[in-house]
Amino acid sequence: MCLESNLDSVTMFDEGHNAHHNGSFIFGPQFMASNLYQLSPLEDLTLALSLVRPTRIYGDEELLREETRVTRDKYGTVTKVYVVCEQDKVLKPNFQVSMIERNPTNDVKVIPDADHMPMFSKPHELFSHLQEIANTYY
Repeated sequence: MCLESNLDSVTMFDEGHNAHHNGSFIFGPQFMASNLYQLSPLEDLTLALSLVRPTRIYGDEELLREETRVTRDKYGTVTKVYVVCEQDKVLKPNFQVSMIERNPTNDVKVIPDADHMPMFSKPHELFSHLQEIANTYY
């Protein structure tokens, strides 16, 4: 098994053919504290740290992107609203914009001081947006 590290997160690759296409990663405590939960209450980070598990890596990102593209044939009639968390350090602003451009939405909501986990860092603002979305589209 091959290991790579990013801060204290670890990526594990399987042995053999296409090794870098078959593996998993696990976020480390420092990475989670500084990139996922940096604006969230400490107790939510503590709970998350106790629940973190390895996540599978999917090797062919281009194929995955194409297969999950939202088109009219693939769930195109479903109302879509994207919630931007402006302080998200994992999904950078350019990536979020590209997601919105590739999979057009009916609306975009913005939470200015939310980290990657708005349900913890800005729960009232997230709930307000979700309530507005429910009232508008359903």
